[in-house]
Amino acid sequence: MTQPSATGVFAPKNPLARLGAATIHGISELGGLAIFTVLGLRHIFTLPLQIGKIVQQVYFIGVKSISVIALIGLFTGMVLGLQGYYTLVKFGSEGLLGAAVALSIIRELGPVLTAIMITGRAGSSMAAEIGIMRISEQIDALTTMDIDPMRYLIAPRLAAAIISFPLLTAIFDVIGILGGYLTGVTMLGINPGVYFQRIDASVVLADVSGGFVKSLIFALLVAAVCCYQGYFAHMRPGGFGAKGVSLATTSAVVVSCVSILVADYAVTSFLL
Repeated sequence: MTQPSATGVFAPKNPLARLGAATIHGISELGGLAIFTVLGLRHIFTLPLQIGKIVQQVYFIGVKSISVIALIGLFTGMVLGLQGYYTLVKFGSEGLLGAAVALSIIRELGPVLTAIMITGRAGSSMAAEIGIMRISEQIDALTTMDIDPMRYLIAPRLAAAIISFPLLTAIFDVIGILGGYLTGVTMLGINPGVYFQRIDASVVLADVSGGFVKSLIFALLVAAVCCYQGYFAHMRPGGFGAKGVSLATTSAVVVSCVSILVADYAVTSFLL
């Protein structure tokens, strides 16, 4: 009841059997990712702490992403200011522009867009780097030298992502609010005092803390998914070697972005 697939692996002919096989494979992947993440988090606190490697990864994930995050945050705020003004002016409520821009960015757009941009810039690089180390047998060499690859490669990246994502989200939030100010106040003539007063009156600590909670969850998701895809690039059914790394990198970015949006909905539902 099986036939060879394009990859040479025998697959069931029955559609229900295929659905069942895909479901079992998906559950297996989720279980493997969960165990992989737990092991990586555990090794963050294994002595001696790898402070140097964590700092290197913070520089790569965080510092080198600041320019991209700042640019995206600025234009996101400017677009929100422009669209928000022409929407609110229909109801005579253009004075609420500051609150609309700030709450939209702090609650949703800041954490989500920051995570997606870091996925494209740093997450893909992590998956490709670890994938190349896998197919070139460098990870096997670490194991041969009695060096735990999870502690040496994965734990510093998880720790660095957890540190970097909230800080980059804060930068995005501030620059996005300033972008809304440039559009609303400088270009459209809203009173600057009203703009900031509405922000001060509308934004509460729960909004800010909720955004940072999301950024921490996104950090864990992105780092875990990207490292997992690269770490097991040699086991992908679609190809081996360079093709396996390319497929792992593509899968890492796609799965990370989908996970971010799904997690955003779940966390938002929980926080409201």
